[in-house]
Amino acid sequence: MAVEDGVIFWVGDNAAEQEWDEKVDLKGRFVTPGFIDSHMHVAEYGKLLKEIPLAHDTDSIKAVCRRVRAYIEENKVPEGTWVCGRGWNQDYFQDERRFINCHDLDQVSKKHPIFLARTCGHVAAVNSKAMELAGITRESPQPSDGHYQVDDKGEPLGIFEENAISMVKDAIPSPGVEMVKEYILEAEKSLNSFGVTSVHTDDFLSLSGVGYETILKAYKELEEEGRLTVKIYEQSQFESTEQLKEFIEKGYHTGVGTDYVKVGPLKIIGDGSLGARTAFLREPYRDKTDTRGIPVFTQEQLDEMISYANSHMMQVAVHAIGDGIMERVVLAYEKALRECERNDHRHGIVHCQITTKALLKKIKDLSLHAYIQSIFLDYDSKIVENRIGKERASETYQFKTLMELGCNVSNGSDSPVETPDVMKGIQCAVTRSSLDNAKTFLPQQALTVEEALKSYTVMGARAAFEEDKKGMLREGMTADFVVLSQDIRKMPPRQISRAVVEQTYVDGRRVYDRLR
Repeated sequence: MAVEDGVIFWVGDNAAEQEWDEKVDLKGRFVTPGFIDSHMHVAEYGKLLKEIPLAHDTDSIKAVCRRVRAYIEENKVPEGTWVCGRGWNQDYFQDERRFINCHDLDQVSKKHPIFLARTCGHVAAVNSKAMELAGITRESPQPSDGHYQVDDKGEPLGIFEENAISMVKDAIPSPGVEMVKEYILEAEKSLNSFGVTSVHTDDFLSLSGVGYETILKAYKELEEEGRLTVKIYEQSQFESTEQLKEFIEKGYHTGVGTDYVKVGPLKIIGDGSLGARTAFLREPYRDKTDTRGIPVFTQEQLDEMISYANSHMMQVAVHAIGDGIMERVVLAYEKALRECERNDHRHGIVHCQITTKALLKKIKDLSLHAYIQSIFLDYDSKIVENRIGKERASETYQFKTLMELGCNVSNGSDSPVETPDVMKGIQCAVTRSSLDNAKTFLPQQALTVEEALKSYTVMGARAAFEEDKKGMLREGMTADFVVLSQDIRKMPPRQISRAVVEQTYVDGRRVYDRLR
């Protein structure tokens, strides 16, 4: 393969007969197109890398509290300074399988405001100092699109779900553009080490108090400075039609930008997560029958936002995990496309987890894109049957069926929910098992390695209308590619995650090199 000016201009077998300015012998290593993570949160991931990681070695509430206490002591965090972290998961706790609350965190510190997001980001635990600074008392009204828990006396427990999280998050000091750039740089180093060269990222509402203009300014400055090593397709999240209208009136819409920083779809958060039991279901949860989860928007609100976007040159991508919210989203897409027909809209559903046969048919009939996260099987395979029952679970996470129906299915990590480790994602897609092989879920929905690779490459490119320039190693395509230690097509499926990314190239420029 020959590269010139960032583009692949020759692919063939007779390399010895050609004249080259420079030769690189990869000594039999395996080369793939650059990986495209089609749904994650770059700035938030970078922020997490600078804060308290709680996803590993925190198998109890006490372990989480020890980690936070050690962080405060080791970093000599001044009193009154916010202490933030993310990654805890109550399903892994060995002491008490419940959400962390203010009483737990008050034992860590009553002088530092503490904010700890669950791994999914749809629940946060805070201490009393954080609620004090946020002005939250028993008299604070419950938001319509979220919920905070109270004890039997009506006092806030420090557990905030869905958009109620912003009641506390908005009190955390906002980073400026330079700090946002630092978050992005921290994230892209990690992404390049996993072979990721392009991302579809949802950043606009991920950092408290940071508006979309600041996010776009940070990306554009990094591009101008030559420090951007991941190509950005911004999933532009808004919470109302008014906000979206203002964005569009400023000249923004899907496709505006450069090859490195481009506006993508309108992003809408429809519901919560399965792990937190806030994903909105048609029927109650099996293991908590008093709830169906939390829908963030009404049918009317979804109809309005999606119709406006569809009629104003915007692609749309809606976070929908539960079948309840997915039904609303499908109805909204049907209405929007009936009112303003578009042949190549490439609208989609992010996560697309708790489905039914009827929903799968609607996704096919409407030509909707499915943004899956096969890495979620590492955890979800262990909880989904408990959450919704074995019979309902049998129609979920239908990755193979979606492909067989002819749907475009791209893969991603939803980082920082999961680490953006593509090899782990491919292993889960191919084995349908958790990484520890403790649980296999619906093995008939397993992808082949080739299908999994396509979900991380050309299908991600198609989701961004870029299949003519990236996602394949062909003449005329952008020279974004990855060098792996082994040919993962020939490895035992349960060992794919052992394959190592050795080099990553963006536009023919080496941005990561494990060999040096």
